[in-house]
Amino acid sequence: MGFRLPSMISNTKEILRRHNKNQGVPKGHLAVYVGDNPESKRRYVVPLSYLSHPTFQELLSLSEEEFGFHHPAGGLTLPCDEETFIHVMNCQLTSSQS
Repeated sequence: MGFRLPSMISNTKEILRRHNKNQGVPKGHLAVYVGDNPESKRRYVVPLSYLSHPTFQELLSLSEEEFGFHHPAGGLTLPCDEETFIHVMNCQLTSSQS
């Protein structure tokens, strides 16, 4: 049994971006901004259930340390690159399907 990592990553990106087109945040979800520099920040909508995952909580702690309650993008900003965020979310999807 093998996994195809590139397809898992693209599926994760599609799931996370699905709600971004209408700019609304559906009930039970949270919008976050991810990116290394302000010009390249990307908006993602994630389920609230991800907040209980230890790795996501670590990202939230890093965000608190770096930004406090002032987030320059106007929403919750996570201080990591997009690849790291996708990896964390991919782990979330695979662990919730087990």
